[in-house]
Amino acid sequence: MSPAGRRVRAVVAKELRDFRRNRALLASMAVVPAVFCVQPLVTVFTLDPSVSTALGQQHVLLYMLGIPAVVPSFIAAYAVVGERQQGTLEPVLTTPISGGELLLGKALGALLPALLVAYGVYGFFLGCVRLFADPAVAAAVIRLPDVLAQLVFTPLLAGWSIWVAIMISTRSSDIRVAQQFAMLASLPSLAVTTLAAFGAVPASAAVGGLAVVLLLGLNRLGWRLATAAFDRERLITGTRG
Repeated sequence: MSPAGRRVRAVVAKELRDFRRNRALLASMAVVPAVFCVQPLVTVFTLDPSVSTALGQQHVLLYMLGIPAVVPSFIAAYAVVGERQQGTLEPVLTTPISGGELLLGKALGALLPALLVAYGVYGFFLGCVRLFADPAVAAAVIRLPDVLAQLVFTPLLAGWSIWVAIMISTRSSDIRVAQQFAMLASLPSLAVTTLAAFGAVPASAAVGGLAVVLLLGLNRLGWRLATAAFDRERLITGTRG
């Protein structure tokens, strides 16, 4: 592994250790998935089998893409401003690691738990629907294209949410303010996934392919913008101010 790769890996390991110790972040990541999971499950369990034909024309499971659109923002918004408030950022910035390497490590450190939560909740949702919903309703809700969309778009949406939150974090001086702004910034992605779930935005292979290309470009752009916004000198001098 190259020296740059080792530095990024060290940052990822540090982020994951800090994440496990931060109960506030853990609580935030538990609340949002519960909101996205409980109400839809109750609705699916109470649906009459007669609606399965109409339900099969929609893509209601795309609603679950709101989890990777929102959850990572809580972690990534903490990435820089949290360390500033704790006084642990300055020692990191005095090391040879570059701003791009540091932010990439922090982004990956936020992405991994976000993926674990998003895929875990999605799997739990599918299992509950398969076991407890009416078979006709379950067949209408759980379809291969929607499952593939969840697998593909979860990391892309999470990545974009993370880069936006990191940019906010580099410019903030308060953790709660950073998380609130990051949450607001994730609302457009949440709105698009919700509209797609209920048919207001067309969900087709062509639209999906275009969305993949767009999100790949946005993630690359996000890394560049976040790196450009990362003012090492300002962060060092403002760590305790």
